[in-house]
Amino acid sequence: MRYGWTTGACATAATTAAYTALLTGEFPDPVEILLPKGQTPSFALAAEEVAADHASAAVVKDAGDDPDVTHGALVRATVRFGAPGTGVVFRAGPGVGTVTKPGLPLPVGEPAINPVPRQLIRDHVARVAREHGGTGDVVVEVSVDHGEELARRTWNPRLGILGGLSILGTTGVVVPYSCSAWIDSIRRGIDVARAEGLRHVAGCTGSTSEKVAATLHGLPESALLDMGDFAGAVLKYLKRHPVDRLTIAGGVGKLSKLADGHLDLHSGRSQVNLGFLASLVDDPELAEAIRHANTALGALQLSQAAGVPLGDLVAAGAKATADDVLKGAPVEVDVIVIDRAGVVVGRA
Repeated sequence: MRYGWTTGACATAATTAAYTALLTGEFPDPVEILLPKGQTPSFALAAEEVAADHASAAVVKDAGDDPDVTHGALVRATVRFGAPGTGVVFRAGPGVGTVTKPGLPLPVGEPAINPVPRQLIRDHVARVAREHGGTGDVVVEVSVDHGEELARRTWNPRLGILGGLSILGTTGVVVPYSCSAWIDSIRRGIDVARAEGLRHVAGCTGSTSEKVAATLHGLPESALLDMGDFAGAVLKYLKRHPVDRLTIAGGVGKLSKLADGHLDLHSGRSQVNLGFLASLVDDPELAEAIRHANTALGALQLSQAAGVPLGDLVAAGAKATADDVLKGAPVEVDVIVIDRAGVVVGRA
């Protein structure tokens, strides 16, 4: 299946083209960017405008063969000169949301441009500044045509991201989402690990948790299973084809679902149950605050402030679910819960 590009990659390409035009009067078309894993895709410009005090460029989001709600959307960046020493300042244009509730990786009031796309844009602004004699002090406004309408088909309104879409992506690449292919890959990963004589594997929900598990346990690459949302696929296959030890590693949101008994952790098929998280703590006041939290991360932050190890409680619940599925199989389970920064916040 054909891969695509995230909204973060599109926003970076549009920003790079716009800032280049602001400094030189000419748009690079196509515009090439460098992604975190070394890919260098080129993007054709769908719109461009330059004036004395600003420039804007737009690219069409291509999600490849993934059924992405933003496929075909026009992602636009408008770049203006900023005050000296301010660096890159982000603004939400039409169709890009604003964070209105705590518990997300951005403070309340910030444009919903996630941390990795922000860093990618900063890196490319710095590169353009070096190449064309700029200061790198700019205001970058990202917008998405019809983004507010598209956002109604996402979880953004429930999460308190209002006014439009989020600009997302950790690698810049959209991997086509095929359940059967992904599950088959998990099974093949276990087969390979067993064939290599490995006695310890790790099922990880993403690249950050994969790095944490590998570092903590000294695991080779062939022991790392890109589990994604399919915890059940890992557990059920290991029940029939066991290894001595399984580490499950992931963020507090996804692993709270596993602790709550869900084996498919995808947001479209299971949800974070704040009532369940509240039931894990003994403090009635804290439990009530957790019930009204915005996200699992928000619940974790409330618990940390109160000195309650909610991460450990989630880890223990996730381990109990895993042990129940593996019942009778000679597999020892440990669980690592991390936050969005990759900090371990719970273990069992």
